[in-house]
Amino acid sequence: MTQRDLNLSQMRPEIPSAKITDNMSDDEYFQNAVLRPVIKLQNDLVVIVFRNYINKHKAVFYGLSMERRLDYIENAIHKDMKFRNSLKGMIIGQFTVDEYALYIKNSSALNKRMMNLVKDRIISNIQLFEKPDYLAAV
Repeated sequence: MTQRDLNLSQMRPEIPSAKITDNMSDDEYFQNAVLRPVIKLQNDLVVIVFRNYINKHKAVFYGLSMERRLDYIENAIHKDMKFRNSLKGMIIGQFTVDEYALYIKNSSALNKRMMNLVKDRIISNIQLFEKPDYLAAV
């Protein structure tokens, strides 16, 4: 294992609820052993990137109802390919070389899992996406 791979593995948070068992599929194993810790590690960056996405798209998000905000998040992650690829890059860039080798064997299914986890993470942080209040000049 290279120093880079060792450093990447050591800085990931442990997620006790991400169970790893002998009878799980390879994709489920990858999700719990790699994707969940990496996405949790990247949480602050994901929040900032989504906030930037909102602002670059004329901040219409702030005027939406909660249900429409959830739809907005879903569409941003699953339909905006540029944004989706940016998110994937932030996650894949945290893989070790061996993890990347596993990822490319079934990238399509793993991308779906990855984007669903990112979507869930953004939704769990939805309170952070309120319209910022700016101070008026006196």
